[in-house]
Amino acid sequence: MDTTAAVKNRLSATLLGQDFSCAEQNDSLLAAYKEMAESYAKIDHSVVVLSDFQSNRSYIYAGNFGKVLGLNPGNSMIDSSFEEAIFSKIHPDDLIERHVLELSFFQYQKKQVADQRQKYSTSSRIRISNSQGGFIYTNHRIIYLNSLPNDSVWLSLCVYAPSTYLDPHPGIDGKIINNETGENISFHKYRQFGKMLITKREIEILGLVAKGMSSKQIAGHLHITEYTVRRHRQNLIYKMQVSNASEAVKTAMIMGLI
Repeated sequence: MDTTAAVKNRLSATLLGQDFSCAEQNDSLLAAYKEMAESYAKIDHSVVVLSDFQSNRSYIYAGNFGKVLGLNPGNSMIDSSFEEAIFSKIHPDDLIERHVLELSFFQYQKKQVADQRQKYSTSSRIRISNSQGGFIYTNHRIIYLNSLPNDSVWLSLCVYAPSTYLDPHPGIDGKIINNETGENISFHKYRQFGKMLITKREIEILGLVAKGMSSKQIAGHLHITEYTVRRHRQNLIYKMQVSNASEAVKTAMIMGLI
């Protein structure tokens, strides 16, 4: 499993693993959000994706900008909360950063009062392949529209639109924005939320694995049993949704955990 798949699996497990048993699907509210998403795509000419994590389904509304990305015009529905038809067009390096940004955004939003979540969004600039086979810079935003009574995030909106900033620049310049105040919340202010995925001890062990230490060496260094180290390593593989400890280290580094 490559690092991109590992991070995507971690994101999928986080979003789809929420508790959705407390509420039935609110069809009338979903219909209202679908209408708003479709109208926004038409007005802004952007590509808008409304994701329903409860049903693991997405509604894609391709405005005229969709033609530039090689997408079929109009509306479509897919049986996945993740728009793979668009993800497959994103530069692999940018796709990893995009997923990591949403993981951090999710953890940040879980610290907010549910009815305040709509005022926050992510903002990033990603490279997406166009219909000509080259990469173009695209502005990308994520907004969490609605949460269930038990605090689980239900509906998410992703917007893809042309970027006016075309100068080459490393990274996606990802940030969280308070759309009411214009405040940019830098990565360093919310990166600690990613550490909610794993324990302090697991982070410590990951750091030692990254240094090339074996389970036996880690056990001696931390004054714990080798069995305990192996158990922590297995927990990390499960939590990070990866195949082995090496992939866990790579994923953790990209997520800024170590």
